[in-house]
Amino acid sequence: MAKELISKHAVIGRNVQIGDFVRIHDNVKIGDNSVIGDFCVIGHPAGGDFAGRPLDIGANAVIRSHTVVYEGSTFGENLRVGHSSLIREGVKAGLNLQIGSFNDLEGDVEIGNWVRFHSNVHIGRGAIIGDLVWIFPYVVLTNDPIPPSGLKYGVTLGEGSVVCTSAVVLPGTTIGRGAFVAAMARPHGNVPAGALVVGNQGKIAGTIRKLKHKETGKQHPWMSHFSDYYPPEAQMKIEELHKLVLLDVELLETLLAGENRE
Repeated sequence: MAKELISKHAVIGRNVQIGDFVRIHDNVKIGDNSVIGDFCVIGHPAGGDFAGRPLDIGANAVIRSHTVVYEGSTFGENLRVGHSSLIREGVKAGLNLQIGSFNDLEGDVEIGNWVRFHSNVHIGRGAIIGDLVWIFPYVVLTNDPIPPSGLKYGVTLGEGSVVCTSAVVLPGTTIGRGAFVAAMARPHGNVPAGALVVGNQGKIAGTIRKLKHKETGKQHPWMSHFSDYYPPEAQMKIEELHKLVLLDVELLETLLAGENRE
């Protein structure tokens, strides 16, 4: 451990493992039993409104090699970060956030509990991401309607929603609770809860009940078959969310059926 690279002002909890060539800056608090991989920078100085604000990383975090985390953010317990990710200032995240490798979180983002990002995900500033959201590889959450303009219209992802590979969520879009954005789709505007979104035009193709695997019978909403992959403390939330999403789907099916009759 390169002790000369670790600020004496940093607050480091018990049983924290720190790899080689790690830089830990002044305004950093790392919770107990955490692991910081080789060549990480923790508490990188930020500019603007977040300059000098603390970085608070909850207990039991694992941050893998070559990751940079700026000051001015807070993370709940059991954070997991892959290799070579960049996490800018102003992130407020809940419990058990999982971030893959080569992610780019541009900061000023709110993230709920038990959220999962795969690798190569870009999160634009101003995004609001609810509990139990899934974001798959190469997804981009944008925020500038006429780039470059300096305008910022962050994306909102409702609880339990899923955004699949290579989707681009356009500025200011709201994805409803439990909705599913298909691979390479470009949703915009307000996507209803429980909706299935497809294609470059972000078309509502129906509800998530259309998503069914023939061989296994698994069907969305995912809460009905994937809850065991979450920790015990998430189970009550998943059960409640499942019930709400089923109601959302029934309502949307009724609305869509009415539109088709007109």
